[in-house]
Amino acid sequence: MNGGEVKGVESPAEPLEWRFSQVFGERSAGEEVQEVDIISAIEFDKTGDHLATGDRGGRVVLFERTDKRDHGGYRRDLEMMDNPVRTHPEFRYKTEFQSHEPEFDYLKSLEIEEKINKIRWCQTANNALFLLSTNDKTIKFWKIQEKKVKKICDMNIDPSKATGNCNPACSIVKPYVTNGGCADRSYGYLSKDFALPAGSFAALHFPTSPIKRRKKGIFETSCGYHLQHAFIALIAKDVLISDTKSNEGISKMLIKEYLFKVSARIDSYGTEKVQQMVHSNETSLSARCRRIYAHAHDYHINSISNNSDGETFISADDLRINLWNLEISNQSFNIVDVKPTNMEDLTEVITSSEFHPTHCNMLAYSSSKGSIRLIDLRQSALCDSHAKLFEGMEAPNSKSFFTEIIASISDIKFGKDGRYILSRDYMNLKLWDINMDSGPVATFQVHEYLRPKLCDLYENDSIFDKFECCLSGDGTRVATGSYSNLFRVFGCTAGSTEATTLEASKNPMRRQAAAPSRPRSMSTFARVSRRGPESPAVDANGNAFDLSTKLLHLAWHPTENSLACAAANSLYMYFA
Repeated sequence: MNGGEVKGVESPAEPLEWRFSQVFGERSAGEEVQEVDIISAIEFDKTGDHLATGDRGGRVVLFERTDKRDHGGYRRDLEMMDNPVRTHPEFRYKTEFQSHEPEFDYLKSLEIEEKINKIRWCQTANNALFLLSTNDKTIKFWKIQEKKVKKICDMNIDPSKATGNCNPACSIVKPYVTNGGCADRSYGYLSKDFALPAGSFAALHFPTSPIKRRKKGIFETSCGYHLQHAFIALIAKDVLISDTKSNEGISKMLIKEYLFKVSARIDSYGTEKVQQMVHSNETSLSARCRRIYAHAHDYHINSISNNSDGETFISADDLRINLWNLEISNQSFNIVDVKPTNMEDLTEVITSSEFHPTHCNMLAYSSSKGSIRLIDLRQSALCDSHAKLFEGMEAPNSKSFFTEIIASISDIKFGKDGRYILSRDYMNLKLWDINMDSGPVATFQVHEYLRPKLCDLYENDSIFDKFECCLSGDGTRVATGSYSNLFRVFGCTAGSTEATTLEASKNPMRRQAAAPSRPRSMSTFARVSRRGPESPAVDANGNAFDLSTKLLHLAWHPTENSLACAAANSLYMYFA
């Protein structure tokens, strides 16, 4: 079954049994959560091997999958033995970096928060990861790459010559200054009774290449020439070498291998052979901001989306959608503008936007009135008109003061093949077929028990919470969050009655309620189907709901039945 495609099947898939996998940033009992640590964005990459989260403190944290590597060399052999390996996905912390900082717009006297609103992965290249992150005003393009760092772990020193011609007693009776010099001698003076401070290197071997002057900044010597009575002072990366015998001063020379201060003494006959240091090669991850896309939005950015062409992306605020090229940061094209001439005539705003997963010329955006518009970039440069409009019709007798507020769509997602669009408003999940604009093909009630409490939700602003939604990679299930750190998983194939309620904890099935078993016919499914508990003022398990703990952000693994959920500052992962 291809992403999101609804087909009639005789025996629908059994409900999945979800199990806890791991948690990052788990809170201890009574621990207070800092505002900057609350997760505000979460996203898998296309392979599912990397996961990125953003928080309100402007940080981006990356995780990488590790369980695939454990069986890489033996997987084929085990499959040939008809003994498949079944392991749950395991991720580990990879790196983190500060993506955005708090700013202040002096022209508008407006503070710009550092909170990460959205993260989107871009195509990888040359073993480097690329992603886009945005706050309310600025989008940044990041490159994360492993770099080999050469570190000095040891000096290749001959222990038998650790004292050379030095007098050990000298280190006891004479005071020494930096770089091994004696306080009672001139700066460049060295003699046979010279000794090094305790703990320093007594016989340091230098690279064997002889030195003589050739080009600017490059020095070599003729064969057989040795530095005698040399004094070397390495400060940071600059090296001053002075030959006291020939009175020929050699200028500063940069030696990259020597990155710290040392003192050295060369044998008076110059018979020491010079050898290389011992290095250790370590890898470290570095995140570098490649481009900054700024000053293109007057209102807060609510979404960004990559195009399937791998070259462009869109960014949307309340009134406009801009098209960008990844390589050009100082120019964007406005493709959607819903700002009226008179702002008093404004009736709806853009709430979310998403590119089609396979057609680079198509995108969809949702509005605060509960409608979704599909536009074709080939029609005109400014897409004032839409190709298709999707909106649900409410019964006239069901309208109230809260109708338009709860109808506002907070998030939309395309299915993997692009045929279906999943939308989330305050109360419901809706699945739309882009070939049928008369209404949603399925509607899933998320927390219908809150409907009698809409007035209280309006008073404490909870009614304006923006919940995200996601589809499974094969398109057979959808998921979204709710209050009390609950999230819900629904089956969207014909005949499925799967409606699972899970809690973001180490025991996700703890608050599981029995799903209503209502058989659905294809004719019913083709129009509208509603599922979900309807007991008022309680959650799915009969407990009082907790508005202070809400699960707004979650993501489904692109190829497996694995979910990542953000509950405050904690990241929970589950598999089925």
